[in-house]
Amino acid sequence: MSATSTIDPAEVAKFEAMAAEWWNPHGKFKPLHQMNPCRLDYITRQIAAEFDRDLSAPLPFQGLRLLDIGCGGGLLSEPMARLGADVVGADAAPRNIPVARLHAEQSGLTIDYRNTTAEDLVAAGERFDVVLNMEVVEHVADPLAYLTACRELLKPGGLMVCSTLNRNPKSFAMAIVGAEWIMRWLPKGTHDWSKFITPDELYELIRKAGLDPVDRKGMVFNPVSWSWSLSDRDLSVNYVTASVRPR
Repeated sequence: MSATSTIDPAEVAKFEAMAAEWWNPHGKFKPLHQMNPCRLDYITRQIAAEFDRDLSAPLPFQGLRLLDIGCGGGLLSEPMARLGADVVGADAAPRNIPVARLHAEQSGLTIDYRNTTAEDLVAAGERFDVVLNMEVVEHVADPLAYLTACRELLKPGGLMVCSTLNRNPKSFAMAIVGAEWIMRWLPKGTHDWSKFITPDELYELIRKAGLDPVDRKGMVFNPVSWSWSLSDRDLSVNYVTASVRPR
């Protein structure tokens, strides 16, 4: 790992301890499995719009190089590879990578998984058309430095999709009290509410990092249908943004 890293060792340790659980839809990552269709809907639409791709084509993302930073077990890397993208999955937690590699192999997918950081990828001169930066920014030590590294990883005209959690009383009630304490979807202490970022704060950080924000949506959980959906208005808890590196 590079000396100039935005990773927070304590945050990495939390997820490393849960590495074997990644592909268990009823385990510790149950919330991500439930949210994944909603996340993929947003990601695929944004990529298709930015790069003029037809999602009904067999391999709509063929020819696009994509980085899934904080890839975990590969819940997003695998569908991106199935859509034809050339995928690099990167994670700072070493134990996540063998889990991701094994599952990709069992699924017949070729994905370049690496135990590395955004900063080390920048130092290596790596560049991508798309950077997926999902549920990571609330876990890093320096969000602005991290987002700046993500911008450096994008080719001019490249797209970053970034999701995180809003910081307000409702998000504390839902993401901490509800998800960790009551439902026990996640181990207690998985999230630090003080590190949550409001949509306006994230837009400002994205701009300071040298990217142009182009869209944001809420991801809303419906406890009746037990499903997630995108919302233009409700960004009160989970939300996702799209931004572009200027040409």
